Amino acid sequence: MAKTKTGDQPVVLITGTSSGVGFHTALRFAAAGYVTVASMRDTSKKKPLLEKAKAAGHKIFVERLDVASKKSVKAAVKRVLKRYGRIDVLINNAGAGFLGSVEQTTDDDLHRTMDINFFGVWHMTRAVFPQMRERGSGRIISVTSVGGLIGQPFNEAYCAAKFAVEGMMEGFAPLARRMGVSVSLIEPGPINTEFVANVRATSAEGLASFEAPYDGLIAKYMGASEGVFAQFGQTGDDIAGIILDTARAEKPDFRYVTSDFAKQIVKPKVVDYSGNNVVDAFAARLE
Repeated sequence: MAKTKTGDQPVVLITGTSSGVGFHTALRFAAAGYVTVASMRDTSKKKPLLEKAKAAGHKIFVERLDVASKKSVKAAVKRVLKRYGRIDVLINNAGAGFLGSVEQTTDDDLHRTMDINFFGVWHMTRAVFPQMRERGSGRIISVTSVGGLIGQPFNEAYCAAKFAVEGMMEGFAPLARRMGVSVSLIEPGPINTEFVANVRATSAEGLASFEAPYDGLIAKYMGASEGVFAQFGQTGDDIAGIILDTARAEKPDFRYVTSDFAKQIVKPKVVDYSGNNVVDAFAARLE
């Protein structure tokens, strides 16, 4: 990649870095020599990340960015471009889960889930892409989920948002490729991070109010899920390593299902795990 205002180091902008996958991804990229801009909605939570980076001898720059706010997205991207001259890699990682069926999900719950998980990705990509297109290079990596391929009960709003990101990026990838920019999706199965605890906390009031027939069904679902996470869950650093490998790959795949267990979940629906066949077919139409 060409030089930036910071020298030869490529610049990465990562959303949702206060905890979980984003936290570990920022550390991985800093260790790999990237100018690492770690964004988070609440910058008062930056201390653990900065201390961890400092202890390892690396530098991370924290930027306030709320993906659910178009104004915040535009302002943050403008600041990053002004300071560093470019963004070589965008990692759409910020996300929020929610547990509840269609009947239990309020409009506010639905809008919040869609704003963070889908519209946040849309607005970030739209804000960052023009300078990549003008340079003819760049990488856009979005963390979705097996829930973006396989709908799951009590995850209707979350899966709807992740399905939307999958459709957006699958449609966008051939166009981006023609302009020198690669697009990839990271699709984890169960991950043992703070994300799961946060989902349960934000959904606790709704779950407690479940009545028949949902109360017994959610209990069974949650019990089975706990066993799956305990046996098959990956770590945030596991996913961060896959994201870094994707950013550094000479020719990255469109889709990365992150574990054998996750592949078994989506196997009935996905024949080509890489997703390249769909992107290649539509890219060929643009030649």
